[in-house]
Amino acid sequence: MRQEDPVATAAPVETAAMRRAIELAARGLGHTSPNPVVGCVVLDSAGRTAGEGWHRRAGGPHAEVHALRAAGERARGGTALVTLEPCNHTGRTGPCARALIDAGIARVVYAVADPDPTATGGAATLAAAGLDVEGGLLADEAAAGNEAWLTAVLRRRPFVLWKYAATLDGRVAAADGTSRWITSPESRADVHRLRAAADAVIVGSGTARVDDPQLGARISGLADDEISQPLRVVVDSGATAVKAGARVLDGTAPTLIAVAEDADTGHLDGLAPILRLPRAADGRGLHLPALLQALYAREVRSVLLEGGPTLAGAFLAARAVDKVVGYLAPVLLGAGPAVLGDAGITTLTQALRLDVTGTERLGPDLRVTAAPVHPALHEEN
Repeated sequence: MRQEDPVATAAPVETAAMRRAIELAARGLGHTSPNPVVGCVVLDSAGRTAGEGWHRRAGGPHAEVHALRAAGERARGGTALVTLEPCNHTGRTGPCARALIDAGIARVVYAVADPDPTATGGAATLAAAGLDVEGGLLADEAAAGNEAWLTAVLRRRPFVLWKYAATLDGRVAAADGTSRWITSPESRADVHRLRAAADAVIVGSGTARVDDPQLGARISGLADDEISQPLRVVVDSGATAVKAGARVLDGTAPTLIAVAEDADTGHLDGLAPILRLPRAADGRGLHLPALLQALYAREVRSVLLEGGPTLAGAFLAARAVDKVVGYLAPVLLGAGPAVLGDAGITTLTQALRLDVTGTERLGPDLRVTAAPVHPALHEEN
């Protein structure tokens, strides 16, 4: 396997094909968990596109298989561009490394090495079979598209995206508690897309009590059966916020209520599954690492945190936020609850510094995307 700079040495046709594979991979978002999103483009021996594919759903054929089927005999002697190192294990489907070898592919270029110990080794298998193998082409772009899955594999907990909506002066509600609607319909529609891409949505007891949220995903132009609904999780330490008739208990999606180990949950019998967890060390709320571990064990790989200031502060204090999306409305209130509660930060030197990775206008609002500064995900393993 060659170790040269893949971007500097790649032929333009391969770079273009990898960019196409990254676009294809994105079509699987919200449908493949607990598996990654993967795209593949097969070029024939003359460098022309012969087949394309992406991983469409967990348990179904992988991207390479779809692309090889589309390419047929034109794959023989060709090149496969894949966003993730081809898998080397047999699970619900066979190993993609073997499928590429059997199809007669001569060269494989992948973007990101597979950090999953149960699936890695595909590149070595391909090289041992005599194929020309190269890794790292457009690795940063491919890793960004797979950030939730890579985070979950490398950190052994779900990826956490904290979303909030606020006024320009950082208020999430007015002094009298009213908060509907601070942001525009365009911003609210974007939140539903975030929900559909996540495995779970989490809110706290305050949000559940005040807003009675339904937490389902609704996307204009898509039928209900075309939308992946997230697991709805309510962090309700004392089991006092969710009652019979709550919208979060409707049949739109499954619901899980996380409570303290000593909470009385008799009134919730038959309404929703209960997850009992230890309390946080300070006695306020639940032990969030235990919550994330329990969700990971349920194959939750990505979480959309929609809780209010208190829960958001607790997640930040636990250093359990991987990405932030803030919807800022051109509105001023001057008073009312701030967007973030106590995060365990008492002085400026403790501030959690973020890297702004994107800004976008949504109607009258501004969406800001930022993340704590970490090493690139594909460099952590």
